[in-house]
Amino acid sequence: MPYIAVENLLDKSASSVYKLVILASKRALEIAEGQPRLSVADPATKPSTVALQEISENKIQYQKAKEEK
Repeated sequence: MPYIAVENLLDKSASSVYKLVILASKRALEIAEGQPRLSVADPATKPSTVALQEISENKIQYQKAKEEK
């Protein structure tokens, strides 16, 4: 299991730990429900770890939601 530094991930989530956690948890849920992995990882690797790896590789990015009127 690779070590993924939180400091490197914060740059990819608008410098917000909260946004990073939301992004990673949503992607981990997608992976757990059967969505294909965008990063090469051992099948035994947990979905949360794969999600963080995808974020660190810029395969998943935070996007600001459009505000509803």
